[in-house]
Amino acid sequence: MPDQSDSARVFYDRISGAYDALSDASEHTYRERGLELLAVREGETVLEIGYGTGHSLAALAQSVGASGRVVGVDVSEGMRDVALKRLAGKDLADRVDLRVQPAPPLPGEDGAFDAVSLSFTFELFEPDVREALLAEIRRVLTSGGRLGVVSMAAVPSGERESVLEKTYRWMHQHFPHIVDCQPIPLEEILEKADFELVEVERKDMFTMPVAMTVATPR
Repeated sequence: MPDQSDSARVFYDRISGAYDALSDASEHTYRERGLELLAVREGETVLEIGYGTGHSLAALAQSVGASGRVVGVDVSEGMRDVALKRLAGKDLADRVDLRVQPAPPLPGEDGAFDAVSLSFTFELFEPDVREALLAEIRRVLTSGGRLGVVSMAAVPSGERESVLEKTYRWMHQHFPHIVDCQPIPLEEILEKADFELVEVERKDMFTMPVAMTVATPR
């Protein structure tokens, strides 16, 4: 989603039907744990940024119940179509409003959402866009609202990167149109943007760290 050029949209549209086979098999454990930490409740209004094929959308729609609402934004029409099919198959489509648009900006008035969720999406944005996106997230969150992020993460200072993580960094630097993800110091980025970390977990995925966090605006 975050590379919002026409070529990126075309790329995501093309892989939308195969995305689960390519990525979800390795990502779903961390995505699901991130949602557990975010702990969305019945009746809440939630925004998901970069909803992809809709796995998290379905889980969020079940959590908010019939009295809640989920809004999703993604740049790919192909991903939207796959997500809509998943939601319809679970009889959840009436709880979800899917948008195809760049981010930022984000839909919704100030304080419109109780929670905002991103899973394996935030690390795809370039640093200047991440800063603008976090400002928009602060705007649309209610007072006391939560931001949940699951992301490929940079190793802590002083620790050695794995060969695979170094390879990801090199590939992103030289072939960003192919490898759009990049490990980032997620906790540091959130704190610098004046978010308070309330839940932090880290696990390894193929020797690369994944951070699962929940934060609230200070």
